[in-house]
Amino acid sequence: MGGDTGDGGQGRQPGECGHRTVPHPGDVRIEAWAACREHCLAEAVLALVECFADVSGVRATAVDRVRLAEASDDDLLATLLDEVIFRWEEYGQVPVDVEADEADGGLDVRLAVIGLADVAITGSVPTAVAWEELRIGPDPYGWSCAVRVDA
Repeated sequence: MGGDTGDGGQGRQPGECGHRTVPHPGDVRIEAWAACREHCLAEAVLALVECFADVSGVRATAVDRVRLAEASDDDLLATLLDEVIFRWEEYGQVPVDVEADEADGGLDVRLAVIGLADVAITGSVPTAVAWEELRIGPDPYGWSCAVRVDA
């Protein structure tokens, strides 16, 4: 997967993927981009994790699979990020790698995870996805999304 390119995807080329976080008073805005919807969603998860944890150099200790039912693209983005937040609140799991594939209009997601205690905490842990300003959709280079999360 990509990472923070520092330009917010503005200078990207077709097929490139990446993400970034933008501080916002009381919360964080995450932005992600990729060639297809599924990779864009995976980049959004990685951006969400980078809001509060440094997972560089760590290896996953387990792999979880999540199936999200058919829904609008906005709903898939919000539901996937909510699922990630739920998993670290309930089970103390943090994704270090993500793969997403389309499945009958829904999404099959593979989350390679590690325990929250095994990563360096670098910021406030997000607690909820805000529906205001949430967007995901095709753009001239593939797909992009943006969402604000409460931290």
